[in-house]
Order: sequence, then C-alpha cells, then structure tokens
Amino acid sequence: MRVLRAALLACLSASAGAQIGLPPARVPALPAVNLPGVLNGLPGTADPATARLDTAQLRELRHARIGELLRRHRDVLEADSRGEPIVRGQVLLLSPDAASLAAVASAGFTIERESALTGLDARLLVLRVTGDTARALRRLQTLDPAGSYDFNHIYLESAVPAGPAVAPAAAAAAEGTAAPPAVVRLGLIDSGVDARHGAFAGGVLHRHGCAGAAVPAAHGTAVASLLIGHSGAFRGAAPGGELYAADVFCGLPAGGSVEAVVEAFAWLVDERVAVINVSLVGPPNRMLESIVRSIVARGYLVVAAVGNDGPAAPPLYPAAWPGVIGVTGIDARGRVLPEAERGPQVKFAAPGADMAAAGTPHGYVLVRGTSFAAPIVAALLAPGLAQPDPAAAARAIRALAGRAQHAGNADPDAVYGYGVVGAELRPPPALVRLRAD
Repeated sequence: MRVLRAALLACLSASAGAQIGLPPARVPALPAVNLPGVLNGLPGTADPATARLDTAQLRELRHARIGELLRRHRDVLEADSRGEPIVRGQVLLLSPDAASLAAVASAGFTIERESALTGLDARLLVLRVTGDTARALRRLQTLDPAGSYDFNHIYLESAVPAGPAVAPAAAAAAEGTAAPPAVVRLGLIDSGVDARHGAFAGGVLHRHGCAGAAVPAAHGTAVASLLIGHSGAFRGAAPGGELYAADVFCGLPAGGSVEAVVEAFAWLVDERVAVINVSLVGPPNRMLESIVRSIVARGYLVVAAVGNDGPAAPPLYPAAWPGVIGVTGIDARGRVLPEAERGPQVKFAAPGADMAAAGTPHGYVLVRGTSFAAPIVAALLAPGLAQPDPAAAARAIRALAGRAQHAGNADPDAVYGYGVVGAELRPPPALVRLRAD
C-alpha cells in the first residue's frame, strides 16, 4: 500500500439555488461503449490486492496538501473546525445592510477591503477580526443572524499535471487536418496561464487578477490548453477560441481564496462570458454558494471538476452546488477514474487521463484528474450558449446529454452522470516525449 499511495500522490491529485430545469432527456444507449459502473482496480496494475482502491487514502491526499500548506504559511492561514484552510483573521460579509454594518462596528471589527461586484449587484467586504477567527465568526452570526458571513476559505486545484513539461514527440508534430470549430468565448477561474506557450498562438487570451501581473502556473496552463489550445497536432476542445482567464492564486500563500474566486466570477459576469470552467475544489462556503446560485439563475453555466478524493468521499464544491455542471473523468478505455468522486453532482464524464496538455513554459505534460475533464465539457457546452440565458443554458445541457454515450440507462447516474462526452477530443499522450535521462 505504501507503493500505491506514493503512486497516487504523484499522479492522481495534489489537492484536489435551483437546478436548471431540464425535462427528462432520453440519452441514447450505445452498447459498443464499455462503461462499467464500478472500477475496483487501478488501470495497468497486475496485482488485484495492490490495485484495490483505499478510499480513505484518496481523501488523505488533499488533506496532506492542506496540512503542508498550513504548516508553511501558518502566519497567513489556519484551519476551520473541519480542517479546511482559511485566511487567518478574516471574515467575509456579503452585501451588508445597516444592521450588519452596525454589528460589525459594535463588535470592534474593521473593514479591511470592500469590492463592488457590479454585475452581480452585490458588495463583498473583508473584515479584519482579532483573536480566534472561528470565535469572531460565531460572534458576528449571533449579533446579526440575518447577515451573510463566512470564512475566507481557500480552494485548491482539483489535480495537477504529472511531471515536467517536455517537447512534443517528432512523430506527433504534424498539423492536424480537421477544420477548427467556430470561435467560442469561455471563462476560466484557475491559476495563471502561460501565454508564451505555442498552444495559445491561435487563440485570444484575456487575463484578470494579480494586479495585472502575469504569474503563469502549471495547472491553469494545462486546463486553458484543453479549452482553446491549437498548435501542431495538439488541439483543445475549442481550438483557437477566446478565453477569459482569471488567476485567483497569483503565487500567493492565500491564493485560491473565496474573495479572489468571487471577484473572478464578478469579472466574468461583467464580460458576459456565459460558460465558466472552475477546476477547483473546496468546502461548502456560504458566500461563494450565494454568488454561484446568483450566476446560475442569470443563465450562466458553471462547469466544475467533482474532485479526486475518491468515490466514497463527501462532496466537494463548487461542483456539488445545485445548478453547477459537475464533471468526472474517464481513462482511454472509457472507465471512470478510480479517484473521481461520485454522487448526484456528476452530470457528465469526459477524458481525464491518458492525455497531454500544455506545460509551462513549453512542451506538453501528461495530465490526470477531474480537473482536466471539466474543460472538455465546458468547451462542448459553449457553442450553445453565446450569451447568458436560462432557457438557452437548459437547452445546451439537454443537447449535450442527448449526445452522451451511456451504459444503457437513460437516467443520469452517480458515476457517469448523463454519460461520456468528448471522447474523441482527448489530446493523445504521444505528444509527450519522455526523456531517457
């Protein structure tokens, strides 16, 4: 099991409202596609005893990363009662009225920052609290039970690319012959995208966050390439598209905070980018849930990775909030990834392993995890939703569900959702040339 756990740590996960009304969709059954309901072993492992999945260990992977994050940045971060990371000494307050502001003042807390979320008709306040952050939150909730308060939680990437970026294999460097689809607009909330990579030469990239500075990172670059990348034999799911990419990490210890994610959503709403990919995972948060519900109600599609804590793990967010399109991953044989979470939050399955994505600053890497399945689904939904619109959003989901490959049951299930989509869009792993040294 020690060997298995090391392998999982290396290549699986480093974290990681109302539903849109959908009349029952008849998903075609495609018997030729092998989609088993349960996967007990890891692909390519000969010994069933070694291959058997320990779901407790999968949950420990993200918690181990959280523990290391807290140890390294204890001056900035601390844990809530569930062990989830929060920004030390901060409480968030959404759209306060006079009573909320009076409660803040009477408790002796100060307003550290305030952001006007114009497109959402909301305001976000960051309160500086003294002493124990959890005790301060409870005090504010007692003084002002009608107010909307919560921690400034930290959200993490659902998975990370495996290994360093390497040059594309010579045999895979020829130009593809298929004509790219029509240009679509897509939103991305993630870490920074390395615009220097050749995969983005044919697309349009708008960046937001980090006070205008470029802070490229492996995860955001890989996910962005699976959305709009197009270079040689490498193609994302919407090659040459227009991407609005918000960096919510900026290389900072408190990167991935709810404050940053909320402001990223507000920017994308201001830009009217109707389909937004979020390959991040974290705990339930009252503030972020309120924002996501508001966005979904306005006719935006939020597509999110379900996470890699294992099939028996509690749900992760934002994928598990109502109205969000949760995405799981499959391997090259059409089998769900053993580390992928399961449950009613799963709406679609898409390639999430045995494939390449852009590395930073060049070359390609092998990727694995639900993080890398979500952008494929987002890109497939985008042509059906050029502008935010609730009815059009429902139609786009219904249309994609109608094209999904399912194991014979027309109803969505906890493993594959409506079924597998985008299997033909998997960038081949041959794009990655493994160095002998």
